[in-house]
Amino acid sequence: MKSKLLQNLAAKLSKASSIVRIVFLLICLVLIWLPLAAPIYLLLNEDPNLVTILTMGLLFVEFLFLLQFWGKYVDRETNLLVKYGLVRTKKNGIELVNGLAIGFSFCISLFILEAILGWVKFNTPSVFFVKIVVEGLLSALGIGFAEELFFRGWILEELQRDYTREISAWINAVIFALAHFIKPLAEILRTFVTFPALVVLGLTLVWAKWKGGDRLGMSIGLHAGLVWGYYILNIGQLLQYTEKVPVWVTGIDGNPIAGLMGLFFLSILAWWMRGT
Repeated sequence: MKSKLLQNLAAKLSKASSIVRIVFLLICLVLIWLPLAAPIYLLLNEDPNLVTILTMGLLFVEFLFLLQFWGKYVDRETNLLVKYGLVRTKKNGIELVNGLAIGFSFCISLFILEAILGWVKFNTPSVFFVKIVVEGLLSALGIGFAEELFFRGWILEELQRDYTREISAWINAVIFALAHFIKPLAEILRTFVTFPALVVLGLTLVWAKWKGGDRLGMSIGLHAGLVWGYYILNIGQLLQYTEKVPVWVTGIDGNPIAGLMGLFFLSILAWWMRGT
């Protein structure tokens, strides 16, 4: 009986619209994740960073598990990860490294320019600098891999079932930006200035995937490079803002994408990924 119901549900989902399919899988993810994540929040609430790592890691593992169900019963694909652009080839690996270098360079270049303009000062690295660099790289690659497989892999592929590539890119970018505002209303209103930059970043990462021949290497690397650069500067406490310009120029709370300069640099990066 259960098998028959599962087959009927899978048959209906295979013919459903992109939005219905996306919403269905997201609901399944949340329903499975909440009972497991709640104890982590309750028991480890004194360590927010550890809570985030554990709960988000759990969510991603569940996502990978559900993709196996999705591929077997809904799309009848033997390897959805390859379809989404996660291929184990030398070319994809090279694109990942290239993207990592580009993202890192753009992030560092932003702050070098701000330092030249006198808006920030660089502090002397601490003795733990090498540790921060390595931790930052590993964290950035994990974030880049998880978010790109989710947004530029699964969601983008789903959207392209019903929409053109360009429309899919814009919807994907908006979903990506909105996903960063799952927080209390007061915090959403305070940080909503980052929304345009997040949309631009989302578009950039879609175009980076297409630039890499629909492989995820370039978008994973680019995403990771941006995160890595900011991680080193932020966690390493290498930056000191001089407050010579308003925070809406350099970024609210020191977040570069919450400022005009960050949006400007992301727009240049988007233009590069879109035009090549």
